[in-house]
Amino acid sequence: MMDIEKLTLSEIKLELKKLVPLLEQYDREYYENDAPSITDAQYDELKNYALKLEKILNQNDLFGETIISKKVGSKAKSGFKKITHKVPMLSLENLYTNDDLKDFTTRIRKDLSLLPTEQFDIVAELKIDGLSFSARYEKGKLISATTRGDGQIGEDITENLKTIKNFPLEINTNLDVLEIRGEVYMSKEDFINLNKYQEEHNDKLFANPRNAAAGSLRQLDVNITRKRNLSVIVYAWGEVLPTPTWETQTEFYEYVKELGFPIQPKYKLCHTYEELQNFYNEIEDIRHAIPFDIDGIVYKVNSLSLQKKLGFIARAPKWAIAHKFPPQQAKTLIKDITLQVGRTGVITPVAELDPINVGGVIVARATLHNQDYIKQKDIRKNDIVIIQRAGDVIPQVVEVIKEERQKTSEEFTMPTTCPICNHELIQKKDEVAYRCSNPTCPAKIKEYLKYFISRDAFNIDGLGDAQIEQFYDLGWIKTPIDIFTLIKNHKYDLSKLDGFGTKSIENLNISIEKSKNIKLDKFIYSLGISGIGSATAILLANKFKNIENLRNATFTELTSIYGIGDTMAMDIMNYFKENDKIDLINNLLTQITIENPKEIEIDETNPLYNKTIVFTGTLTQFSRKDAENLARTLGAHPSSSVSKNTNLVVAGPNAGSKLDTAKKLNIPIITEEEFINLSGKK
Repeated sequence: MMDIEKLTLSEIKLELKKLVPLLEQYDREYYENDAPSITDAQYDELKNYALKLEKILNQNDLFGETIISKKVGSKAKSGFKKITHKVPMLSLENLYTNDDLKDFTTRIRKDLSLLPTEQFDIVAELKIDGLSFSARYEKGKLISATTRGDGQIGEDITENLKTIKNFPLEINTNLDVLEIRGEVYMSKEDFINLNKYQEEHNDKLFANPRNAAAGSLRQLDVNITRKRNLSVIVYAWGEVLPTPTWETQTEFYEYVKELGFPIQPKYKLCHTYEELQNFYNEIEDIRHAIPFDIDGIVYKVNSLSLQKKLGFIARAPKWAIAHKFPPQQAKTLIKDITLQVGRTGVITPVAELDPINVGGVIVARATLHNQDYIKQKDIRKNDIVIIQRAGDVIPQVVEVIKEERQKTSEEFTMPTTCPICNHELIQKKDEVAYRCSNPTCPAKIKEYLKYFISRDAFNIDGLGDAQIEQFYDLGWIKTPIDIFTLIKNHKYDLSKLDGFGTKSIENLNISIEKSKNIKLDKFIYSLGISGIGSATAILLANKFKNIENLRNATFTELTSIYGIGDTMAMDIMNYFKENDKIDLINNLLTQITIENPKEIEIDETNPLYNKTIVFTGTLTQFSRKDAENLARTLGAHPSSSVSKNTNLVVAGPNAGSKLDTAKKLNIPIITEEEFINLSGKK
């Protein structure tokens, strides 16, 4: 994102024009597909940036009717019947700092023309991270239920909502019409159990409870919703006829509680900015212990008459606002420190955590890397720690809160034997890692088998990590070859297991047979050669064309490939000299057919030929991987980092530090569209 103060009005207009379709894409991912590609924090940052741009244009009468500031949610999903809200379901503006909170209370006081001595009440309550809904009761009977949608029209989820256990289908009220509004959510415990079930059945895993709740509620098959443990909290109302019988927000909570609706488990009536701030701090401190996800605190003026006086602006009420928690870090408890054995035998200490939402993802484990890392940070079992997702992906322990450490805590020390097979742990010279010395360690074999069937290798649908664990323990799969004879040797045994009916076994057999035809690059990757990832496997496949050529490759041939250095070349050569690896490949070749890459005549006159290219930001025409593969077919060399050796940077929206580095180094920067034009693939 650019420095707004340095932009001209025409540049601001152009920047906003680029952001509108991008934000619409992210809204569809979040509201319609329940599968956001960016974190809530990244979305909020981008949205706030766009709103600032829009505000400047409006102030200068250059933009006309506002777009972003009036938008709420996204259109209703096509598979559901549509319902129009009698009263629009608006969203809330966000604030992020204590100064923002003070400005909010000051603005309320100013808009209400209150004297400094006059008090007004504000309700502070938890902001549950789920899916908003509205349920309409007529004469006490549930008539319909809908999602927020775009604020005007939502999706009909009536039958789905009826499956939620703590939601009443009839209520004892004298009101002719009562629209109840709230949030459908999934507890942390139910989320973890759901993902365990999904993994065991080789189904899609959910990133966080919000996505799980939304995906479960918006099922066309209501029986799927019924199997998911969803919960509800009520916090607002829509149409009420003849008129509400309550005069404040807190009176509404008491009213719906008596009707049988679950309400906010923790809210507080506050009178000053300091009380609001204290409530926010209190909840943030215990956030890790709350059994469901929250992403902030909501503040609402308590009096309905004052709410009416304050009114609305664009897409949000002026009398309510959301105070978001910092998303990058979270505080939680290390319940235990366990040891994980990788496919190469490396022992990795892992912190087993009280599950906590960090940047939109539930984190239950965090890597502790090695003994040196633990010692440096003095991390111990039962410590309260700050967790962060490094690069917004890999969870790690940032800091130990030593003031909360138990007096009886003990330092962690690495054991001398493998936690799985009890063989001696060894530490190579100049390495911090400890390794299991047993070549037949069950943990090492299991991890390699999981690697072998992964998406970038043989990619066998219906055979996931949980099944590998189960079949290994049963003695059915001990080597990769056993995978290809699984159905032949154990079809009857499989039929006795839960989840393996006739159709499931048939589908698994089809997947295994399909996987026997594999591209050379995926086969190379599946071997697990040290340092060879999917990108390098493609380079090797394109260079050597078949596995025999690779097996006989010389040091000079290997190091002539862009990106392969001396160490990697030696690792490749040594791999093909080991007897057990030779046997593995020979045995696999009796079961599979390798699809060798076709001879591709690279046009050396193409402007991208032999150029080192870095892709950054959001690409709209390709996935990052597909863009890099296209670059390789043109004779270019994709790289993950920008350096003085980089020839070209392809930058999409939301580009970050790589773009900044490219500018500092005066490296040419082009758009995705320009890259496509240069490639000649348009």
